[in-house]
Amino acid sequence: MGSTNKNLLPVKSDFVFKLIFGDERNTDILTSFLLAVLSIADDDLAGITIVNPYTKKETEDDKQGILDVRVNTKMGKVIHIEIQVQPVPEMIERTIFYQSKMVTEQISSGQDWSAIKKSISIIITDYDLILSDKNYHHQFRYRTTSGIEYTDLTEINTLELSKLPHNTDNSELWHWMKFIKTDSEEVLNMLAQTSPQMGKAVGVLKELSADEQTRMLFEARENERRDWASRMGGARAEGRMEGRMDVALKLLKRNRPITEIMEDTGLTHEEIEALMALVE
Repeated sequence: MGSTNKNLLPVKSDFVFKLIFGDERNTDILTSFLLAVLSIADDDLAGITIVNPYTKKETEDDKQGILDVRVNTKMGKVIHIEIQVQPVPEMIERTIFYQSKMVTEQISSGQDWSAIKKSISIIITDYDLILSDKNYHHQFRYRTTSGIEYTDLTEINTLELSKLPHNTDNSELWHWMKFIKTDSEEVLNMLAQTSPQMGKAVGVLKELSADEQTRMLFEARENERRDWASRMGGARAEGRMEGRMDVALKLLKRNRPITEIMEDTGLTHEEIEALMALVE
C-alpha cells in the first residue's frame, strides 16, 4: 500500500488540474493526455492553443465561474476539458448545453455552415456518471443503433475516476487517470517512469505543492466552494421546509388530524400548531 503524502495538492481539484493541464508551458503534458483520450491525429495537436480557462457565471448561484481547459487544435477543432469531484445535478443536460455553445460560438452572421469545426468535450468525474456500464471511458457521437454515423462534428468523452481499475490495463489513459486520481507519492513516482510527459507532470505537481502562494490560492478556492455548497444547501433546506409547510396548511384546511399531518410532512407538533393560526 502506497504512502500518502498529505502535502501534495490533489490533481482532481479543478484548480490544480487547470494549473497543470491548462498552462501553456505544459502543452506537451496536455497533448499526451489528449492523445490518450481521443482518436485524433498527432499533427493536429502539434499546434494546440490553450484559450482562457475561466468561464463566466451562468447564474448567480454558480460557483466562481467554472475552472476548465479550452483548447484549439491546429485544424480548428475545439476541445473542452472539465473535471468534477462532486455530483452535479443534471450534469448530462449541462454538458449538452456547453457542447451546443461550443458549436454556435464558431459561426457568425453571414458565415457558411462549413465554417463549423469539430467540438469535443472531455468530462472527468470522481463519481459514477454513466450508470449503465462499468467502463471508465465512454465516447458519444451522433450514431444510429447499428453504428451508422450521422456526423463526427460533436463528440463527448466521459472519464470516470470512480471506475478506474486498481490494476493497470497497460494503456496511456489508465496512467493519466491514475495520475489525476491518486494521492500516493509512491504511485506518482512509479507513474513518472512511464513517459517523459508523465515525469514532467509529476514534477509540476510537486513544484505547485511546494509553492506557498499556490497552496493559499487552492485553500481560498476550496473555502469558496464550501461556502457556496453551504449556501446552496441552506437554500434547498429552506425550500423543502416551505414545501412541507404548504402541504401542512392544505391538510389543516381539510381538517386533517395533527398526527396525520406530522406523519405526512415531518413537521413537529409545535410547528403545525403555529401554522393553525394562519388557517383560522
